[in-house]
Amino acid sequence: MTEERETIELSLVIPVYNGSRTIGPLVEHIQTIFATTPFEIILVNDGSDDESEMVCCELAEKFPQTVAFMHLSRNFGEHSAVLAGLSHARGQYVAVLDDDGQNPPEEIMRMLQELKRKNFDVVYGHYIEKKHSRFRNAGSWFNDRVATFLLQKPKELYFSSFKVMNRFLVNEIIKYRGPYPYTDGLIYRTTRKIGQIPVEHRASASGPSRYTFRKLVRLWLNMFLNFSIKPLRFSVYVGLLVSAFSVLALIAIVIDKLWITRNMTFGIPTVLASIVFFAGLELMILGLVGEYLGRLYLDQTGTPQYVVRYTVQAGLKNESSAVAINGEDRSERNATAL
Repeated sequence: MTEERETIELSLVIPVYNGSRTIGPLVEHIQTIFATTPFEIILVNDGSDDESEMVCCELAEKFPQTVAFMHLSRNFGEHSAVLAGLSHARGQYVAVLDDDGQNPPEEIMRMLQELKRKNFDVVYGHYIEKKHSRFRNAGSWFNDRVATFLLQKPKELYFSSFKVMNRFLVNEIIKYRGPYPYTDGLIYRTTRKIGQIPVEHRASASGPSRYTFRKLVRLWLNMFLNFSIKPLRFSVYVGLLVSAFSVLALIAIVIDKLWITRNMTFGIPTVLASIVFFAGLELMILGLVGEYLGRLYLDQTGTPQYVVRYTVQAGLKNESSAVAINGEDRSERNATAL
């Protein structure tokens, strides 16, 4: 990106993953909607394996005054791509939306007006009717329940990927130092001045959802392990419960052996089943603790949130990479004309 970061009214950050068929029409549409508003579009290609890189470069060349492009070195995940875009956004207000056309850009001005009118730090778009697949809807429902439990957010608040934030909030959440970001968790731990308004949710122009079960699990783990110690406390409670159950069972066995049946015996299968149960419980708790320690290790060794292979802005291609390590953007740039 350029060294001089002139402030503008609105930035639109769009993480792109295999969106070569949809990102072009979306950017063209945005150009017409915000023709009278000082704005910029930041496209962040998150390791796509289709023609997204070429399409985004062409868009940055076609609209040099309003479109910037960041090409990440590999797939880091949607939330890392969003943080990459937020770190380079110049707007006093920043909108985040998907690349597949499901989030209508027309709704952004309504969300922005709500944010200004009620002095919110962020306004989420709450979908009137979701047009996701059944699998994606089920994953979103479970994700919302997990967020409600771990982050203690209100049940009626829905963390959607479609949101508008002010500059204060953007500046705060890009300070995050860990390699496994969860954008909505960062938002909720920073502020409670959160609003939401009903918005339209369109059918994806790219076909079936690109959110796989693996990506959903990774999102859940980031939420579980980065923004709450409740899993550790839960493991303590489980350990105490199992210990209490074992003591009660032992007392019951002694009473039954001495005063009731007096000939009660347990065979090898029962003993083996008990051993396997407690061994599995211990492995689960050790694995949980190990996951926390592993993430701490990766954080301390400088695992990056993202690595930018190159950027394109104002018709210039910056060949050198930018690496976000521990929340700091370290880069060396060599600008060349496209």
